[in-house]
Amino acid sequence: MILRQFDLNLLIIFEALISECHVSRAADKVFLSQSAMSHALNRLREQLNDPILVRTESGLQPTPRAKALAPKVRNALQLLQQSLLPPDDFDAARSERTFTIASTDYFEAVIFPDLLNHLLTIAPSIKIEIEMIREESSHKRLANGEVDLVVGLNSQQPLPSHLIVHPWLTETQMCLVASDHPHIKNSLTLKQYVKLPHVVFMDVSQDGQAKNIDAVDQWLASKQLSRQHMARTVNYMAAARIVEKNHAVMTLPFHMAQLFSQMLKLRMVKPPKGIPSINMTLVQHPLYSEEPSVSWLTKHIQTFSQNLSWKA
Repeated sequence: MILRQFDLNLLIIFEALISECHVSRAADKVFLSQSAMSHALNRLREQLNDPILVRTESGLQPTPRAKALAPKVRNALQLLQQSLLPPDDFDAARSERTFTIASTDYFEAVIFPDLLNHLLTIAPSIKIEIEMIREESSHKRLANGEVDLVVGLNSQQPLPSHLIVHPWLTETQMCLVASDHPHIKNSLTLKQYVKLPHVVFMDVSQDGQAKNIDAVDQWLASKQLSRQHMARTVNYMAAARIVEKNHAVMTLPFHMAQLFSQMLKLRMVKPPKGIPSINMTLVQHPLYSEEPSVSWLTKHIQTFSQNLSWKA
């Protein structure tokens, strides 16, 4: 018999009938009326071309074929039942899972060190690999499960509509200049800002010209202004080291600016009024959003980030 021609619902009926060897009790077991069970038994006999149950002096008894089928049907039903159960919760304390996060420099430098320390107190044997965000991170690699999450993208970044995008963190922006810069005090006017040479971060997660135009450039363009791009880098640390050695300026999220001002001979300077903040996102693929380990990691990143208590 071809499987698609068989009513698989009858397998549940078959198991009940063979277990009980009694039509009424079998009907009660699967919550059917006796007449409905009798009808189902007749359909089974027709589809299997076998009496299934026959009346004897000891009552109804299964035929040899029914006896042979019974353990196989029970195993199949048990396997289906197990497959349909919700997945087990993620056992963080025992897991040795390796997570892959595609992230920005901001997440890797500012958030990840303390986040990892926090996660390892809960899940001491997990591993987390960080890779640079590229276009394929939020497309092919996220879709096939090679990347679990994409963290830190600007909310203005265009993404495929099927992806799940969560708001993550919002950061004001600051400027960095060399500690010994002779012409800049504690803040910049817009006039000063556009006259200075800038070291600009290049967003490699985007294609074509989009990678060269960020929110600051768009904000300036809305005022019919532009800034002088002295250098472009794909790494904030490299940009910061260039600024340290030149009379240039860079614009970056506040807490990354704070970190670099502690590590290098740089100081923080207030940017011109109106410089846009950065709204960052956490991106998931819908195929894996309910997978217990990915849900666990997402929840902990969001909770950890919301509970940050930074000192400016």
